[in-house]
Amino acid sequence: MKSTIALSLLPFLHLAQGAAIPGPLQIRTCSFDEHHVLKASEPISKHDLNEKTWNPPANLVKPLKEVWDHEMATYSNALGFKNYGYDQVMAGKDKINYCVRWEGTQTVTAAQREKIDVLAGFEKFPYSTVEVNVVGWAVKNANILQGDTSNIQVYTTTDAGGIPQCDERCGRFFHQDGDYSKCPAGAARHYDQSLWLTPGFGGGAGGDWGQRVGQEYFMQNIDADNIHIVLHELGHTFALDDFYDWTPTGVTNFIMLAGSATQITEFDAWMARDWWRNLKSRYGL
Repeated sequence: MKSTIALSLLPFLHLAQGAAIPGPLQIRTCSFDEHHVLKASEPISKHDLNEKTWNPPANLVKPLKEVWDHEMATYSNALGFKNYGYDQVMAGKDKINYCVRWEGTQTVTAAQREKIDVLAGFEKFPYSTVEVNVVGWAVKNANILQGDTSNIQVYTTTDAGGIPQCDERCGRFFHQDGDYSKCPAGAARHYDQSLWLTPGFGGGAGGDWGQRVGQEYFMQNIDADNIHIVLHELGHTFALDDFYDWTPTGVTNFIMLAGSATQITEFDAWMARDWWRNLKSRYGL
């Protein structure tokens, strides 16, 4: 099932063409002030979309170096970790599989499931598009999912805390060697990331395993082009950092600075591209 969740994922992919958290057990939990009025963020510039080599705007050169140096100093095994979003896209050969973790007992209509369900040309990034597929749902009870579910895998498995979780035997986070031979859904329906929707959850969390946001927040914004908390958490999947205790020189509004932007900005794009240009050699590019 192809999904419009791609509206949130693809911007980072297209922009990095020009990039999850270091350490598979680390999770970024992000706070967003619900009462903070988000500042308008500039859309990605033509310069950013057209540039095919590392040539960021002059005003971004210094802050980009500051960010990279900070990441290299604070991440654990930054360039050795191999389950960033980039690795997942490359392993899937232009495809990413998602499994939705749906907490609670609220039912989900078939129409809602369909809705849930900028690297091109930059520095040898090989794909102009990335296909995003929702291959499964984890729910407390299969009856929560209304309509025909024959085209997805429905899981009622749980994690150690009793929360619905897509079968670990099918998850890339749990099998980074790519061996899905024990996945009951079959290797083709393995999932690379989870979209974890939790009732009453404030803020968000993200990493190489996927993204977690409030169920109500996500469903209320499901038709939006930019679900900004999801975009922020996707940034973590693609190795981008948080900025709670410092701000790079001269930039104050970008998606990874929680609460300061509603969409991916040029600075976010170049941060992702910085990662891609430093990781591409692992793919023989």
